[in-house]
Amino acid sequence: MDLSKIRAEIDRVDDEIATLYGKRMDLIKQVCEAKKECGTPVNDPDREKKILLRVTDKVEEPIQVYLKRVFETIFETSKAFQTLNAEYHSDVVSKIQSALDKGVVNFPVRARVACQGIEGAYSGIAADRLFELADITYFKNFDGVFQAVEKGFCKYGVLPIENSSAGSVNQVYDLMKEHKFYIVRSIRLSISHNLIVNKETKLEDIKEIFSHEQALSQCRHYLEKFANVKITACPNTAVAARMLAESGRKDVACISSRECADLYGLKILDNNIQDSNNNYTRFILIAKDLEFYSEAHKISIMTTLPQNTPGSLNKLLAKFSNLGINLTKLESRPIVGSSFEFMFYFDFDCDIRGKGVQNLLSELDNSTEQFTFLGAYSEIV
Repeated sequence: MDLSKIRAEIDRVDDEIATLYGKRMDLIKQVCEAKKECGTPVNDPDREKKILLRVTDKVEEPIQVYLKRVFETIFETSKAFQTLNAEYHSDVVSKIQSALDKGVVNFPVRARVACQGIEGAYSGIAADRLFELADITYFKNFDGVFQAVEKGFCKYGVLPIENSSAGSVNQVYDLMKEHKFYIVRSIRLSISHNLIVNKETKLEDIKEIFSHEQALSQCRHYLEKFANVKITACPNTAVAARMLAESGRKDVACISSRECADLYGLKILDNNIQDSNNNYTRFILIAKDLEFYSEAHKISIMTTLPQNTPGSLNKLLAKFSNLGINLTKLESRPIVGSSFEFMFYFDFDCDIRGKGVQNLLSELDNSTEQFTFLGAYSEIV
């Protein structure tokens, strides 16, 4: 068989497919205008199913599944085109538009901020980087930070969301389902861990090490040299430093920041002990009210997907791809009290003012059981 002749025939067929696809998209433009006039939604699952049954009947059985996939892709690109041009309406996008109509708000210089932990905690350091003047109130746990913002005790709250080495902070993701808030900014804070002791302690004296579980995870390789040393998890690294200072013990160390060593009068025995030199934690800044500050090009949402529907996540991902939207994070967490149902969290780069992205948000708001717009914001690196 002559491969070049076969490929030439394939090229001819491909050209015909391209021409027919162009004609189909011209008709889709007309469909889009007609749907606008009568208020018909873009998504029409019944019609898609009828088309699939009709076209797959025209080919032999081994090819039917592949043809089904081809037409599903055609449907998704057609709907993406309609999404760019349709008129969508939803409560979420109405709130977004109301906030946009107020104009871009200048990011405040001074603010009252809620953080988890005590003075010296990395959340507090992040708050000081975000604001010129941060009036920080510390809370025992992450839920306290959400509550402080939700009840108006603090204008903003700072929460760790993920670490480059240890992964996502699952407790924060789980609490995000329970509270009403918006993300208004985020920051990537370089994290440098240090082995800290009371001033007369030597390396060979150490029998116990205090720190937060995330910090312990980020220093796992370093800690292998302390095979017979007790490891004690603390609420955060600042608490670990304070416990060490208050104990006065010469056989205990902690893993914490240089700021905590200075704050509690401790000595750094070994510095930069994290497994990766490119170790950073991403913190989100949350607020009760929806506001957009300058350069708000990162968007976060959370949503559920239809249960027992094959390919539902793939179809959702296709919506982003077909609109040329770059997804930067996808996280899933089980929903407590449900059977195998998950909440999905998406971060993506996009201008919130774009009609296509607003239509996509409207579509998700109207078509999913649970959908939450978490915010559009800039990230400080």
